[in-house]
Amino acid sequence: MDGALRFTYREFFGRCDRWSAALHRLGVRPGDRVATIAYNTHGHLEQYYAVPQIGATLVPINYRLTADDVAYILEHSGARVVCANAETASLVEKARERLPDLEYRVCLDGPREGWLDYEAELARAPAQFPPATIAERDLISINYTSGTTARPKGVMITHRNAWANVVGTLLHHPMGVEDRYLWTLPMFHANGWTFVWTVTAAGAAHVCLRRVEPAAVFDAIRREHVTMLCAAPTVLIGVAGASESARGTVPRGVRVLTAGAPPAAATIERVEGEFGWTITQVYGLTETSPFITVCEPRPEHGPLEASERCVVKARQGVELLTSGEVRVVDAEDREVPADGQTIGEIVVRGNVVMDGYYRDPEATAHAMRGGWFHSGDAAVVHPDGYIQIRDRFKDVIISGGENVSSVEVEGALLRHPGVLEAAVVGVPHEKWGEVPHAFVVLRAGADVTEEDLLGFARERLAGFKTPKGVTFLGELPKTATGKIQKYVLRKGRAAISPQ
Repeated sequence: MDGALRFTYREFFGRCDRWSAALHRLGVRPGDRVATIAYNTHGHLEQYYAVPQIGATLVPINYRLTADDVAYILEHSGARVVCANAETASLVEKARERLPDLEYRVCLDGPREGWLDYEAELARAPAQFPPATIAERDLISINYTSGTTARPKGVMITHRNAWANVVGTLLHHPMGVEDRYLWTLPMFHANGWTFVWTVTAAGAAHVCLRRVEPAAVFDAIRREHVTMLCAAPTVLIGVAGASESARGTVPRGVRVLTAGAPPAAATIERVEGEFGWTITQVYGLTETSPFITVCEPRPEHGPLEASERCVVKARQGVELLTSGEVRVVDAEDREVPADGQTIGEIVVRGNVVMDGYYRDPEATAHAMRGGWFHSGDAAVVHPDGYIQIRDRFKDVIISGGENVSSVEVEGALLRHPGVLEAAVVGVPHEKWGEVPHAFVVLRAGADVTEEDLLGFARERLAGFKTPKGVTFLGELPKTATGKIQKYVLRKGRAAISPQ
């Protein structure tokens, strides 16, 4: 489903086959790269079938990146073809002179001067295409990271990686032909967390959503009888904080998978309590296809009070059956005790770990040292075996020799009814080395002062964890995939435009 358009799977696969044939006629062969820079539309979804089944490799590109980053990715990947929406085509056109390997530009939305018309090419293409022999370790996609402080890295995902993630997702979060999945997560983001294939594997319905705005999300849920969606915490916060007029009547029973950053227990409690939705957290990275753990519900969680249950739901959980091995290790690669206190790094090896970074052996060797992919995430293991991220290692605040988890402090602040978003970073301090400082976005109409928030935090946190100051912002700086850019916040208030 895409707006007013409706396709059966028979029609959908027919279109994919014709586009495979069209790509072959354009000279695309096994191993060639075909890039996409597009919104969540049926034309974008069709690329995830048409390109791999002829042995070519997908290069999904984040349409929120700068034209310079888009040019770098197209150039670095050596893409021969790029498919774009009318709105994203300008990002390609600005860099045309830098792209000698780019032979064809395809507009998914209709005629555009100098571009091939996707629908016209489909109409003239045959229904059959030359079959390709595909091995499980052949590349299905090269997914580029956000590149917040350096150039994006191309994560090489194999057919085996993607298959293992699809199967693991369906084992832990079953779907069926009666389900209707809403595309609130960008398809470009780690191949839509592989839901571009997972939904189809279950025979469920894809409901495309071109732009993710709260009113449009709630309208699509009602109109299309949506049963499931995926959302990063930033999207969850936006949906939870939507005005009553934007919400309208909220259908209950929607299942939500969240990942991308540790969600606050307060956000989970708000969405489950107010909307009657069920939230399950999964954890992973682009480099792990992406899922490696899931916060699997257990019978003993049922009797807990809602607030206690949501604290458990905010943990990253246990490894998926198909992911491989997940450990939390100290600096000497020894597993940390399951005491909920000792911090180590999450490392993983197995079925879902990438084949490496494209054309970057040095970065690959560093990330895969000792045969394990090193996540850079600081975490603890609870006595029940559930992993919980405390921070990114680079974001841990060391105040007077004590480690302060910015995630924990943010979670406390988000329990304040006037707080919509919060980010905590360490700032220099003459006595303690550094102390926590909070950057906060308030809910519309909220009347909250710095002292209000500091007092609220002091009631819930140890003294050394309590922020020593608050800066109110209209919005937090974020990467192109919606992650908060804490390095920008660390530069100080001069780098931010206060509200």
